[in-house]
Amino acid sequence: MSGALSWPFLRLYLLVLLYFSANSILNVIIPLQSGTLGASNTTIGIIMGAYLFTTMFFRPWAGQIIQKHGPIKVLRIILMINGVALILYTFTGLGGYLAARMLQGVSTAFFSMALQIGIIDALPEKDRSQGISLYSLFSYIPGIIGPMLALGIWQTDDMSYFTFVMIAIAASTILFGYSAKMDNDQSAANHIKQGENIFKSFNQLVKNPFLFKCSVLMLVASIIFGAVTTFIPLYAVQLEDGNAGIYLMIMAATVVFARFTLRKKIPSDGKWHSTFMMGTMFLLAIGTQCVSFSITGGVAFFYLGAIFIGIAQAIIYPTLTTYLTFVLPQTNRNVLIGLFIAMADLGVSLGGVIMGPVADLFSYSSMYMVCSVLGAAMVLFAHDRRNHFIR
Repeated sequence: MSGALSWPFLRLYLLVLLYFSANSILNVIIPLQSGTLGASNTTIGIIMGAYLFTTMFFRPWAGQIIQKHGPIKVLRIILMINGVALILYTFTGLGGYLAARMLQGVSTAFFSMALQIGIIDALPEKDRSQGISLYSLFSYIPGIIGPMLALGIWQTDDMSYFTFVMIAIAASTILFGYSAKMDNDQSAANHIKQGENIFKSFNQLVKNPFLFKCSVLMLVASIIFGAVTTFIPLYAVQLEDGNAGIYLMIMAATVVFARFTLRKKIPSDGKWHSTFMMGTMFLLAIGTQCVSFSITGGVAFFYLGAIFIGIAQAIIYPTLTTYLTFVLPQTNRNVLIGLFIAMADLGVSLGGVIMGPVADLFSYSSMYMVCSVLGAAMVLFAHDRRNHFIR
């Protein structure tokens, strides 16, 4: 095998799998445990949203520090910080959860910046979409088993199992990370150097039509993904025969299956495929509407929504990221891609922070209906056949 499936890249994907395995458990345990401790949906949304909000905030510094010290040296340090965060979850309450989420956010800012830009830089244009898709795919594979494992831990009423799993994940990630190598280490570092000018590029989010369109689509889609991840464990309890573990497992399995089977179908030609993106956003809108309707329509709609949302999630990020690698100016391409990734982080964070009060004021079902309306609006926004959008 060569290209995106060569051994050096497979090692990086395996590190991604280990790194993100804790989140598939925490995304179930933390909302449930926080609810038991008396937290409101608003508080739970803030705790869960703090993770990627911190990630977004620290990305500019990640670029500068990685450029100065090199991706591998920084990688080893942040894996230690991530390990501390995972252990912090095991013996603290709500305040500790917030601190741990923020520590994880700092770690992820550096981790994802180094690996994603390294992959983009090392692969030829025709393989970019595959590399980005596989990176995302391996970050979702733990979601197939993690939610069920988390519910199993929760139902034992013995959090010592949770402690053991967090320590095991922290230790194995550190050990594997210390043995990892990045063949294009210096090349990736040189490209990440552009991160030092990221603050000067914020106006491009509005001025650059390609970046603006992709960022708005990614932001809104990520708000929906964030709301799903944060509140499904609590919403499922209200549904007859509803199971958050099964839902998240179905959604993650769909993402993994779709990302692998469709990785060669994702456009990698630098053209804006309007119908393709509109169809993807339509799937997202229908999926969240199914989740909303399941409170009255039954659990079948609940799980059907997981499939639709999973397919959309598998397609949106790699499609938009690959498109941007072609249409953004080469001189500051990676800086602008960093801003785009930050919009994805911000959206997931806002999914908990904004939708938590909506759930408190109305209901989970109403909150997911609002998400469906946002998705439908993005179907219209994705339509664009202007000549300057077809490169």
